[in-house]
Amino acid sequence: MFKNHIDISIKEAKNALKLGEIPIGAAIIDPKTNEIITSNHNRTKLDNDPLAHAEILVIREACRKLGISRLDGYDLYSSLEPCAMCAAAISNARIKRLYFATTDDKYGGVVSNVNYFETKACHHKVEYYYGFQEEIVQDLLKEFFATKREERTGG
Repeated sequence: MFKNHIDISIKEAKNALKLGEIPIGAAIIDPKTNEIITSNHNRTKLDNDPLAHAEILVIREACRKLGISRLDGYDLYSSLEPCAMCAAAISNARIKRLYFATTDDKYGGVVSNVNYFETKACHHKVEYYYGFQEEIVQDLLKEFFATKREERTGG
């Protein structure tokens, strides 16, 4: 089932790309039942909301859907390493495990830059694993940013 869960986040990233959003997708999974609680993608432009990152959206949706304020025991799958804001939200939501496809050298908040889960500010340490289907996600990001460059240069 693990591969299917990463695939869900990648499918959401592809949906974001089609909508002109940065192609990042995420999903919350109940590891006991393998039930997909919710999945979504970045919606910052669509929602005019700088906080509408995929990880934030799935945390909000899962809490609402389940009627709880913390996601103890649940897993979050993301197509890209979460930023520092999302890493803090993942910790505050008490997510048990985080899986992400590839790292983000510029904005990554888990292993690439901030390493949020290792800071004193982090009160709930999240298990994390990464390096799954990296090439697919990297290609989506390259496609998105190439399109943005073409739009800026008119070519």
